[in-house]
Amino acid sequence: MPLSDIQIKRAKPGEKPYTLNDGNGLSLLIETSGVKGWRFRYRFAGKPKMISFGVYGPVTLAEARAKREEARSQLAKGINPSEARKAGKLAQLSTAGNTFKAIALEWHSAKKTSWTENYAQSVLRLLELNIFPFLGERAIDGITPLELLLVLQKIEDRGAIELASKVRQRCGEVFRYAVITGRATYNPAPDLASALQTPKRNHYPFLMADELPAFITTLENYSGSVVTKLATKLLMLTGVRTIELRAAKWEEFDLDNALWEIPAERMKMKRPHLVPLSTQAVSILRQLEILTGRYQLVFPGRNNASKPMSEGSINKVLKLIGYHGKATGHGFRHTMSTILHEQGFDSAWIEMQLAHVDKNSIRGTYNHAQYLDGRKEMMHWYSSLIFNFSQNN
Repeated sequence: MPLSDIQIKRAKPGEKPYTLNDGNGLSLLIETSGVKGWRFRYRFAGKPKMISFGVYGPVTLAEARAKREEARSQLAKGINPSEARKAGKLAQLSTAGNTFKAIALEWHSAKKTSWTENYAQSVLRLLELNIFPFLGERAIDGITPLELLLVLQKIEDRGAIELASKVRQRCGEVFRYAVITGRATYNPAPDLASALQTPKRNHYPFLMADELPAFITTLENYSGSVVTKLATKLLMLTGVRTIELRAAKWEEFDLDNALWEIPAERMKMKRPHLVPLSTQAVSILRQLEILTGRYQLVFPGRNNASKPMSEGSINKVLKLIGYHGKATGHGFRHTMSTILHEQGFDSAWIEMQLAHVDKNSIRGTYNHAQYLDGRKEMMHWYSSLIFNFSQNN
């Protein structure tokens, strides 16, 4: 006879465990402790089996009966309810381990052995800042193209067009890894390229982050002009235009306060530009002070000290060390912009550092010292990155 809730509630524990039957394999085991647990007994492949449905209270009589009917339905289809439950639990665990973040970290761990430490950190930081907060906890196979597109468009809305492109590419690598390892069936990233803004074509060859260690090593071993070698380093650490560096005058520098003010007449936009100097940049200028401090110009011409070093001096160094067609003096600005955007620094700081300022920028009010504290912090980080390459190679 089927059980009732009143009968179950009145059932008291005995000296030994005993069972109350509800029928069709469902029973309630009354433990000596008073705990009442649901059991479903059945036969599969000619062998007796038993599966627990939980404890009475949290699992009501009606719920236990529903579980019984589900199990009986599985048996009718030739499915072992116990094995089906185990498979379900494994699927839940698999889903928990198949989030975008979990798979991205797994992919990163596999790839970082072939990267430099600094480059590996920059890739991870790119994902941590731009993707994990929005899609990190989502099951990777459930992420739709539209969801990924909306996240990438948020990056574009910050003005970081190239960063959005880079993030899309990295996501594509993670999705591709998930597909290869059987955790996803589709990689939406490549199809989104046409939906994003196209980064401006850059006509100057530039270096990527993972190319910098080898470049720094080669530059350090350059045995030509010390002044031109230091000019190349300073160009990398400040992000100024080549002409702004070549024509720099000692009177523009306040080394004690680590600041360089380029007057308006020397700037492309005809506005004064304040450049925070990292510790490494100041160190280079101290070295140059010994070499050219008696001249008005920081980088005087070889044949005429009253004129700046020649326009092709830095690119000649790059050619001599084997980087012709791979890097240019102006390209260092693009390298800086790419790396700093990937690290998640404020786009306004980066654009100000590169003097990308037009007449209507900064919400209509131009202040050449704006964002100075933030840019000091940013340039210290960037110079430390370059300096670490120099120290480690």
